[in-house]
Amino acid sequence: MKPLNQLIASLADAQVTGNAHVEISEVVCDSRQVAAGSLFVAVRGVTVDAHRFIPETVKQGAVAVVCEQLPASLSPAVTYVQVPDSTVALALIAHEWWGRPSEKLKLVGVTGTNGKTTTATLLYELCHLMGYKAGLLSTVRNMVDLTEYPAKQTTPDHLTLCRLLHEMVEAGCEYAFMEVSSHACVQHRIDGLRFAGAVFTNLTRDHLDFHKTVDAYIAAKKMFFDTLPASAFALVNADDKVGDVMLQNTRASKHHYSLRTMADFTCRVVEDRLDGMSLVLNGRELEVQFVGRFNAYNLTSVYGAAVLLGFAAEEVLVAMSRLVPVAGRFETLRSPSGYTAIVDYAHTPDALVNVLDTLREVLTGSRARIITVCGCGGDRDAGKRPIMAREAAKRSSQVILTSDNPRSEDPNQIIREMWEGLDAEQQLITLKVSDRRDAIRLACQLAQPGDVVLVAGKGHEPYQEVKGVRQHFDDREEVRKAMN
Repeated sequence: MKPLNQLIASLADAQVTGNAHVEISEVVCDSRQVAAGSLFVAVRGVTVDAHRFIPETVKQGAVAVVCEQLPASLSPAVTYVQVPDSTVALALIAHEWWGRPSEKLKLVGVTGTNGKTTTATLLYELCHLMGYKAGLLSTVRNMVDLTEYPAKQTTPDHLTLCRLLHEMVEAGCEYAFMEVSSHACVQHRIDGLRFAGAVFTNLTRDHLDFHKTVDAYIAAKKMFFDTLPASAFALVNADDKVGDVMLQNTRASKHHYSLRTMADFTCRVVEDRLDGMSLVLNGRELEVQFVGRFNAYNLTSVYGAAVLLGFAAEEVLVAMSRLVPVAGRFETLRSPSGYTAIVDYAHTPDALVNVLDTLREVLTGSRARIITVCGCGGDRDAGKRPIMAREAAKRSSQVILTSDNPRSEDPNQIIREMWEGLDAEQQLITLKVSDRRDAIRLACQLAQPGDVVLVAGKGHEPYQEVKGVRQHFDDREEVRKAMN
């Protein structure tokens, strides 16, 4: 139980009607979860405005309501708190309700289009290898020290986020690493959190179905850096033209990492193989179990963030040599018949180009073919569909266009839109197979010894969403079945 006035102390311009000292038993933003003693925060969502449920929550026992607009009829038994933005209010209240957990952790956020999951996860794994307890909030999984919780979205909702951070504190974690999505920035899910550091990986076309323009997408990412405290560090990719944009208004200390130019943290790829790379990080040689320049960028950011957190550089390098790839990120599967399959989450044009370019570089001089299976998600940015197909065809010997997560859309229509990006020559090497399982099976049947099959788009996801229903589907499982 906590008094309402404590929970709303940080809310600017809040107008209270009723008893500000009422005791609160639970904070909720879902009207279905309201019980006696609850504080209900009415948020205006994309499709539903929770203000319409306020009378119902009062009947269910809510003793306080936070809202942007007061209901027509006020209950004398309820305290109403009117605020300019209830989404911001929810973030600040959630942080207070769970005891301001981010202030008891060294919390590092990772944002960008590609590499967020890998970077955040490797920082988490690095801490454990070095003997420290840490937490992780990512697209793939949420970890409270060594206890795993399912991940439903890249950045959890306000209440779940603060609850997990609180549990990390209770478990004795000293560090926490989280992916910070552009949606989370715009929807104020990270408001009120205190970060020890922020990492920017890169920015390419993505989520334009939500942000509408690239400029709006950049602005969403920049919001994160603009709110960092002076005590934090901001580490950005110097080789991405948006990197310095992130630093323009930040109060945090500014740092860069690069594979191309002078920076605080530099990396050079000495040798790239299908089983790993040889790197030189800030003048020190390192063997890692990762493949590709995009992973060299991820590892450089991990090294930089770890050093900025205060870890000794030599200890970091020793631990980095023991790190392994994240599930569904350039995950390698070997066939008994001599070909290799790569399962990767690449679902943007830039990510797909990175993976295919890496494969082409590794296979230079060999006669191996690259057979690519890819699709595009439904109810998302349709503009990238022809681009994805075109980039795949440019860099592959054979392409199979298939479904990804079609959601409410017709998968065949999505494939037709991808097909429109191909010229006549590219169409000759491209097949259309709407059933993803059949597409993976066909790719493996076509592969000869030495070839590489790339299955792109879903990576770690153990489901396929069709007509609003999530059905079990795991690319890695399907590849293994096809191999056998």
